[in-house]
Amino acid sequence: MKQTLIAIALSAAAIAPAMADQALAQSKNCMACHSVDKKLVGPSFKDVAAKYAGQKDAADKLAAKIIKGGSGVWGPIPMPANPQVNDADAKKLTTWLLALK
Repeated sequence: MKQTLIAIALSAAAIAPAMADQALAQSKNCMACHSVDKKLVGPSFKDVAAKYAGQKDAADKLAAKIIKGGSGVWGPIPMPANPQVNDADAKKLTTWLLALK
């Protein structure tokens, strides 16, 4: 019983940071156009993570796109600028996003 409770607590601790950053994505309105694992208006976060995997400048590049917007990378629909997202939150979002598998 005690081992089961410890396993549950450790699992919850591992999930908590990911959920906290998904909550940030929801609070910044990212989830209006993106989903973790399905294409909506924009690509899924997992697709973005796969596309930028292994690129050393990916976090900075994506953080800038979150704030300034972008177009042409994923098709004809542009990503609007998100000036309500500050640099620290954009970096936190990209760190979370790039860790998705």
